[in-house]
Amino acid sequence: MFKLSLPDGPFAIEIASILIGVAVFSTLLAYISMLIYRLKGYVGQKRADNTIPLVDNLLLEKVLLHPQINTEIPKVEMVELAKSFDIKELNPGWAKHLLIARLVNYRKNVRGNIGNAIRSLFIQLELDSVCLKMLRSRKWYKKAKALYILVEMEIVIPDVTLLPLTNSHNHHLRSAARLAYIKLSKNDPFKFFDVVTEPLLQWDQVELFRVITSSENFSMPNFARWITYSSNKSVVSFCLKLVVHYMQLEAVPAVIRLLDNKDHFLRANAINALGKMDVDEVADQLLHMYHNQPIICQTEILKALGRFRNQQAKEFLKREFLHSNDFNLRKHAARSLINILSKEDVLIKELMNNATKESLMILKHCMDPLIKF
Repeated sequence: MFKLSLPDGPFAIEIASILIGVAVFSTLLAYISMLIYRLKGYVGQKRADNTIPLVDNLLLEKVLLHPQINTEIPKVEMVELAKSFDIKELNPGWAKHLLIARLVNYRKNVRGNIGNAIRSLFIQLELDSVCLKMLRSRKWYKKAKALYILVEMEIVIPDVTLLPLTNSHNHHLRSAARLAYIKLSKNDPFKFFDVVTEPLLQWDQVELFRVITSSENFSMPNFARWITYSSNKSVVSFCLKLVVHYMQLEAVPAVIRLLDNKDHFLRANAINALGKMDVDEVADQLLHMYHNQPIICQTEILKALGRFRNQQAKEFLKREFLHSNDFNLRKHAARSLINILSKEDVLIKELMNNATKESLMILKHCMDPLIKF
């Protein structure tokens, strides 16, 4: 029979000694690492405390108080101003990064001629080349930081450098690159939609939507192009949102074709878009396809019929409200009915008088004017 044997005394002591040695070494290593980290932080803070006031004083004296700051500082004078920053205190690499951070901070808080002067100074000091060099770093956070700086300073980045980053495996870098491309590209700010392979996550879509809808320096393309041809489902879904926001009626045929798409999430998004754009000519098609759809699509069909205010859908909505086994479908059927009819309509009164306790609760909930349809 197999018998478990314990190591003899001296061998056990040797093992314990090794483990104790490893533990002591690991503890010392941890303390040394913490000491180095704190020392770096202390040195960095001391450098910042000495350098930032110097940068602020130079900016105030040479740029912000310049007699022509309210009009436009001539380029020749900007060259001379830049020479004022060519001092030994600002020559080390760490000092240049502090200078960049300070210029970006000023640029974020001012616009107009002052913002243009700070941007011009940034270029004259060749700090844009420092950021472009950061884009070649192997570390994603350095690339992301460089993109942030270049966007704030409105420095154009070559497509050959920026486009590959829009498909980076790192989510943070990928998101930063896409935002940068839309903000900085002058010719085709949506070109990365053609090459994107990674999905647009929900937060990415929120940020992109905010940037796109708040920008005024480019004309909107017809997003039907990507709705029709893109193989990236998240891009199609995002373009549907943009089609609705800009009410691109020319994209409606492409949206309608999505009703035959195999992906039920895309079908649901397409139905939602058609409802919000009030494309009521698809009402009959939606009614015909309703019973063959999953819950997510049925819900969007009910909501679309209410947005169309389609009078022919009253009986259909009534049946769904009274006989559907799914609570959400009953709720949306009720909301659409109330959106189509007035609260005093005979059909609504009939439902109120004959409704069960649960159905009456749904109807009263949907009649609340604070609830957005």
